[in-house]
Amino acid sequence: MDSAMMKKMADTIRFLAADMIQKANSGHPGAPMGLADIATVLSEHMVHNPNNPKWLNRDRLVFSGGHATGLVYSLLYLWGYDISLEDLKNFRQLGSKTPGHPEYGHTPGVEITTGPLGQGVANAVGMAMAAKYCANLVNTETAKIIDHTVYCLCGDGDLMEGISYEACAVAGRYALDNLVLIYDSNRITIEGDTSLAWTEDVRLRFEAQDWKVLEIDGHDYTQIDNALKEAKTVDKPVLIIAHTMIAKGALEMQGSHESHGAPLGEELIARAKEVAGFPAKESFYVPDDVLARFRCAVEKGELAEREWRHLLKQTPYIEQNEALARLENPDFDAIVWPEFEEGAEVATRDSNGKILNAIAKALPGFLGGSADLAPSNKTELKGMGEFPKGKNIHFGIREHAMAAIGNGMAAYGPLLPFTATFFVFSDYLKPAVRVAALSGLKHFFVWTHDSIGVGEDGPTHQPIEHLSQFRALPGFYTFRPADASENVACWKVALQADRPCGFVLSRQKLKTLKKKIDYGAPEKGGYLIKRREGATLTLVATGSEVMTALKAGCHLEEKGVMANVVSVPCFELFLEQPRSYIDAVIDPATKVLAVEAASGLEWYRLADAVMRMESFGASGKAGDLFKHFGFTIDAVVERALEISAS
Repeated sequence: MDSAMMKKMADTIRFLAADMIQKANSGHPGAPMGLADIATVLSEHMVHNPNNPKWLNRDRLVFSGGHATGLVYSLLYLWGYDISLEDLKNFRQLGSKTPGHPEYGHTPGVEITTGPLGQGVANAVGMAMAAKYCANLVNTETAKIIDHTVYCLCGDGDLMEGISYEACAVAGRYALDNLVLIYDSNRITIEGDTSLAWTEDVRLRFEAQDWKVLEIDGHDYTQIDNALKEAKTVDKPVLIIAHTMIAKGALEMQGSHESHGAPLGEELIARAKEVAGFPAKESFYVPDDVLARFRCAVEKGELAEREWRHLLKQTPYIEQNEALARLENPDFDAIVWPEFEEGAEVATRDSNGKILNAIAKALPGFLGGSADLAPSNKTELKGMGEFPKGKNIHFGIREHAMAAIGNGMAAYGPLLPFTATFFVFSDYLKPAVRVAALSGLKHFFVWTHDSIGVGEDGPTHQPIEHLSQFRALPGFYTFRPADASENVACWKVALQADRPCGFVLSRQKLKTLKKKIDYGAPEKGGYLIKRREGATLTLVATGSEVMTALKAGCHLEEKGVMANVVSVPCFELFLEQPRSYIDAVIDPATKVLAVEAASGLEWYRLADAVMRMESFGASGKAGDLFKHFGFTIDAVVERALEISAS
């Protein structure tokens, strides 16, 4: 390799990053400067098309250390993505294309939103898994339609996080030979040397997880190049431990933990540029020959994509092309939805299992699994095989990694993944749900055992505050269906939605309600399930409490109090409806009582009073618990009469 040219390219990245952070007076120069040599050589290996960031068969590059955006945006600009020098100068400014951490869907070329350390590692595992599954659908021995590599850059902080351990164990289990994890081992954290808190042998850890481990000097271009070449020949995931110096090239600041998260200062940057042979006083300087070399990515990527599309048109590969088209264009009309008889008693986790199977039979890209709870979550896709050739993924007891892996699969392109666990364990994966919502990823979260109805397992397994938490999350729909039919309606909404969705489902059986609806539709998040002439009260409920509210309404009518009954399977979606619709469902002239076996504070937006959980649950039979905590017909009637009299 031409080491002089490589150094010039790497120094360009270094000083662009330093200038961006200096101008913004905010950011992280250490990682971008330390990784610049690796990024430069990696540029020579990656196949991607800056003119089409969504080309399916491109190599992916995930920056798990999302704070290294000085490196991310410098590369995207140099490669020729729709990022200008002006965008670099607006780094971290309101409304710019270059926010403080990379945001999927906001900046062209950014593959995934990363911020919380370690999630990017799991996202990359998800992308590699997605590629394996898609390849098994469309590839033949002679036509490698899906044939690319997923690269991930991570640091010490990423590998300290437990999620990376979980995710890399999954990658080793599935022998993801299309995954290359490049570990920027600079041994520096914000507080100082990593040895303050971390002394494990990373090589042994990854070898124990069935990875191939290579170890290099992260500033030696030949070693970097050879490691990347070798990584493509190995039949398992590869970890490249690259020993680097944080803020390489920043003179007296290189190697110091103080270079991690603060501007270097104009004087130091100028001296560093002068030592490297760059104009000392010129900011955002890009040599012409450097730009030309990096911009080869455009020509290389255009040619690679044209050859790929030409291959798809060849007569022997028409079948593969058709399979790819079915994958990329899911036919939702092909789903044969299950039907449930009125009065049938079906837990919503059971009806959900039938729904999942119906969707999976119709859509090639719909797949998923649970955190070792498929028999309880009812998520097995029957007769559809095991990943990577089939649709059932075994994530093991790794909730956080499972969710972030699912995010990576959703961001990959044509797949519609679901992941599942008990609702109370959503605490273990909440950070990944938040990133999914921020990114608008179509990832379906299946959460069963939804309330105190869990029963004897007790308060450790009975979610109380969780519904409120997810309803407060922007860009997310939380569905808690009252019965099997509502569950179907909720899925029809979710598949068309431009966001992730959660399904909160009962362990206990729920009676399937009559199909007649007095006003509105479940697809609008809430609807009037029972209207009474002259109503002075409205009972609002979700999930298993809807039947309780309906029966309470009948008892109230016997006592001369007319009460409408409203089911709200999706609180957030209901609030998105026009005010006229909401008022037609919940008559503003009536007193409103909301009933839900959860913390339920959000219901005060719609209700005058809320019957809710004000403590943790307890261990006992579900029926006994609902009685103990006041979620019975008699208790609802009593509270409704109090409200009516006030």
